[in-house]
Amino acid sequence: MSTSLFSNTPSITVFDNRGLTVRNISYHRHPDTPAVTDERITRHRYDARGFLTQSADPRLYAAGLANFSWLTDLAGNVLRTQSVDAGTTIILNDAAGRPFITVSNIRTAGDSTEDHSQAVTRTFEYEGDDMPGRPLSVAEAMTNGITRITERFVYAGNSDAEQALNLAGQCVSHYDTSGLIQTDSIALTGIPLSITRHLLKDADNPDTVTDWQGEDASAWNDLLDEEAYITLTTADATGAVLTTTDAQGNVQRAAYDVTGMLCRSWLTLKEGTEQAIVTSLTYSAAGQKLREVHGNGVMTTYTYEPETQRLTGIKTERPSGHAAGEKVLQDLSYNYDPVGNVLRMRNDAQATRFWRNQKVVPESTYVYDSLYQLVCATGREMANAAQQGSSFPPVTVPLPADSSAYTNYTRAYTYDAAGNLVQIRHSAPATSHNYTTDLTISDRSNRGVLSTLTTNPSDVDTLFMAGGQQKQLQPGQQLSWTPRNELLKVTPVVRDGDTDDRERYRYNGDSQRILKVSVHKTGSSTRTQRVVYLPGLELRTTSAGETEKGNLQVICVGEAGHAQVRVHHWESGKPDEISNDQVRWSYDNLTGSSGVELDAVGNVISMEEYYPYGGTAVWTARSAVEADYKTVRYSGKELDATGLYYYGYRYYQPWAGRWLSADPAETVDGLNLYRMCRNSPVTFCDIDGRLPTHPASTERADILKAWDFSHLSMPESSEPEHYKFIVHMAPVEHLINREGIFSNNANEEIKSWDAISASLITENKNFTYRAFGAILDVPYQNILAAHSEDLMIELNTGKTDRTENLTRVFDKTQERSSLEKSLSYVRNGMLAREIQNYQRRLSKPEEILQNTYNARNEIVVATRPFVNITEGLPATGEVKIKGYLLMTGQHNSFAIKYPPKDSVELTSQDNILLENTYAHSIARDAGVPFYRLNGRPDIYDYMNSTSINMLRRNNT
Repeated sequence: MSTSLFSNTPSITVFDNRGLTVRNISYHRHPDTPAVTDERITRHRYDARGFLTQSADPRLYAAGLANFSWLTDLAGNVLRTQSVDAGTTIILNDAAGRPFITVSNIRTAGDSTEDHSQAVTRTFEYEGDDMPGRPLSVAEAMTNGITRITERFVYAGNSDAEQALNLAGQCVSHYDTSGLIQTDSIALTGIPLSITRHLLKDADNPDTVTDWQGEDASAWNDLLDEEAYITLTTADATGAVLTTTDAQGNVQRAAYDVTGMLCRSWLTLKEGTEQAIVTSLTYSAAGQKLREVHGNGVMTTYTYEPETQRLTGIKTERPSGHAAGEKVLQDLSYNYDPVGNVLRMRNDAQATRFWRNQKVVPESTYVYDSLYQLVCATGREMANAAQQGSSFPPVTVPLPADSSAYTNYTRAYTYDAAGNLVQIRHSAPATSHNYTTDLTISDRSNRGVLSTLTTNPSDVDTLFMAGGQQKQLQPGQQLSWTPRNELLKVTPVVRDGDTDDRERYRYNGDSQRILKVSVHKTGSSTRTQRVVYLPGLELRTTSAGETEKGNLQVICVGEAGHAQVRVHHWESGKPDEISNDQVRWSYDNLTGSSGVELDAVGNVISMEEYYPYGGTAVWTARSAVEADYKTVRYSGKELDATGLYYYGYRYYQPWAGRWLSADPAETVDGLNLYRMCRNSPVTFCDIDGRLPTHPASTERADILKAWDFSHLSMPESSEPEHYKFIVHMAPVEHLINREGIFSNNANEEIKSWDAISASLITENKNFTYRAFGAILDVPYQNILAAHSEDLMIELNTGKTDRTENLTRVFDKTQERSSLEKSLSYVRNGMLAREIQNYQRRLSKPEEILQNTYNARNEIVVATRPFVNITEGLPATGEVKIKGYLLMTGQHNSFAIKYPPKDSVELTSQDNILLENTYAHSIARDAGVPFYRLNGRPDIYDYMNSTSINMLRRNNT
C-alpha cells in the first residue's frame, strides 16, 4: 500500500495552561483527492474548576452547536447531560453517591427550551442506614402522571437454610420488566448454581407493563406465568463452569487444561447420549488459539503475524482420514496495514471463476482515508443480487457449481466531517447492478435517516424520539420504544381494517432481550412465531391462528473459538428435509460473522459472505429449508424478520450502516453516537452495541504502546505538560510511616505481592482514589484486567478494617484467596464486587483508553513474574517504581482531612510541610522524579493526630 496519503496527517492534542485538552486536531485526506487536506478540530471547554462542560465536533461547531454539554456539582459529579443525539438527562445522587433520581428523554431546543412530553423520571430506593444500603426498587414515572414500580429486589436473610445455599445477604428475587429472575443457590466462588426465570402472564402483549406495587410478594407472583425455566450449573473450586443444565434438561459439559483454558466440551440432549462438541483445543504461550478439533471431525487452525500477533489465517478443513473425505472448507487469510487496518481478506478454499470477461477472485480488498475510515471495498456477490433494504435476499439452492453464480462488485463510502455515513455507491458492471443509497443527516445533530424518509436535514430530528431513537424504519414502517429506550415494536406492514405485520420484544432488567413475538399475515390466516431466550437455550414456537405448528428448541453451545454450535431439536412440527437433533457448526471470520455452516459429518449446509457494513453478498445453501433456520449471521448476531440485527443494547440497520438509536454508553467511542465501528467495520467489531473492539490486535500490548512510559526528566514537584501514568495510590498514613510503596525497599516489597490495582492517569483522566501514589513501570504482560470504575475489592489486604481495605493492595501471604475470589469471573469477562452484590463487566485495556472522559480508570497489575490469575496469560515481567506523585485537589488544595469526624481541613502550612518533608524526601531517597498534578482525588485522605504530630516533629 502507498503511505503518501497518510504523510503529514498527525493527530494533535492541544492543552491549555492547566494541562486540559481543549483541541483534538486531525487531518482528513481522501484517496481520490490526495492533494486536498481538510483540518478537523474537535473542541472542548472546561469550567474554572477544570471540569469538562462542552465538546463539539468539527461539523456542529461550525454551526455554533455542541455535541455534549455537561453541568457538574461541586465534587465533579455530572448533574445534567445535554446531547444533541441522545437528548437531555438529569441525574441526582443521594448522600452516599448512589443514583437517586434520573430524568431522561428531555428534548432541548436551540433556544434552550425543554420539552418534557417524553420525559421519564426514574427513582431508586435503597435500604436504610441500619442496612448495607442495597437497592430495593426502581420506580418510573411518565409525564401522564402514572408511576410504576418496574423493578424490585428481594434479599435472603441469614437462616441456616439460606446459609447452606450461600444465599445469605444475596439478591434472591429480582422482579424486572419481563417477570422474575430468582437465584436459588450460589457457589462459594459466587457462581449462581440455580436460576429460575418466570415471565409475565401476558408477556406477549406489548401493552402489558410491569408494576410491582405494594409489599406483598404473593401479589407480585400472581402476575407471573406458572411456567418456570430453571437453569442449573456446577462449578469447580476456581469458579470455572463444569456443567450447565438448561431449562429443557439438556446438559453441556466442559473441561479445562492446567492453565484454566477450555480444552474440550460435550452436549447431552435430554434423555440422549453425550456427544462431543470440541474434542481438542491448543493454545500458544500467549493464550491464543492455535488449533481446535470439533465433534464433526473438522479441524480449524489459526496463524498469527509474528511481529504483531495479529490473526492472519483461519483454516477450516476435513483432515486426512475424515469419513467424508479430505477437503478445505474455509481458508481465510488477512493482510493489514501498519496500524492494523484490514487491507485484504481472501478465501483460498473457493475457486477463482471467470464470467462475462471478468475474473472473479474469492477475496475482498479495502481502502481507507487518512482517518482510517473505509472508503472503498471490492469483493464478489451473487450475480442475481439486488439492492437490499429491510428484506433479506433469497438463498441460492443448491450450492453453486458454475461460474455464472458470482460477479465482482465495488462499494464506495462517503462520510461527513462528523463521521456520519452519508452515501453508499454500489457498482457491479457485469450485471449492471448499480445503485446509490443516500442518507440525510440532521443539521443540528448526528441523527440520520435514509433519503427515502426525508431529504431535508431540518426535518431529520422530527423522525427521532427525544432520547435519540428512530421512529420509522422505512416509509410507513413504524417503530415503538419503551421508556427505557428499548425497541418495543416494529410494524413492517400496516393494513387498513386487517391485521398488521408486526414484531414485538420484551427485555429483562439489564435491557437484554428475553422474548420476541413475530406476527405475519399469510393468506387468510395469521402466522405467529415466538422466541424465549434463556441461558444456552432458545424456545421457538410457530402457530397458525390458535394452532401450534412447530415447537423447536435451539441449544446454543458455548463459543468454541470461531465456531458457534447450535443444535435444533424439534418437539413437534419438524420439516421433512431436516433430521431431528441436527447439530450445526458455524465457522466465523475475523469479526465473528458466520461464514460456513457444517453438519455433524462435516458437510456444508450453507455459505454466506457479507458486504462490509453487513448486507449479504453471497448466500447459498444445500436446501432452502435448512437455510430458513439460520438466524445468526453478520458479526455473530441474530437477524430479525425486520432486517435488523440485534446486538444486545442496540439494533443495527445494515442497509444504512447506522445504529437505530443513540449509544447508551454515550461518549466512550467519540461524540457521534450513531457511527458503526468507527466507520471501519472490517477491522473493528462490536460485541453488544456499545463499543467497537479490535479483534486483530494484541489488546494488552496495544494499550502499553499507546501510553508513553519513558522516564521523563523533570524538576522536583513539577507538573508536566503531557503526562500518561500508571499509578498505585496509597493512604497518607503509609507515606508518613514509610510503609508499602513508600518504604525504603519498596521495589523489593512489591515483588512479595501478587497484584495491585492502579489508576490510569492522563491529561483528561486525572481522577485518583487518593492523593499520594507511586508511578509504576509496568510490562504489558503484567496487566491482568481493566475496569472503567475504581476497583473496590473486599478484604484485599487481609484486614477487616474498612479504612485499611482502601489501600487496595493484594498481599501474597495473607489474602491470595481473596484476590482469586475477587477475580473469579475474569474467565467470563466479569468482576465480582461482593460489597454491592453485583458484577461489572471487565473492560479491555484499550476500551479504557477510548473513554476520554471517564473519571476512574483502573487496571489490575501483576507485580511479579509467573503470577497467573487470568486465563493463560501469566505475567512475565517485574513492576518497578519510576516516580512518585502528589495529586492536588481543587484550587491547588490537597484532598487531605483531619480528623475524619470533623472533616477539618489541614492548614496550608501542614500541606507544605507534608509535601516538602515526606514526598520529596522519599522520591529523592529512591532516586526517582517527583511530580505534582492538579487533579481531583475521589475521596479525602484522612490523617490522625499521631500522624500530624509526627509530621510537625520531623519537620522541626
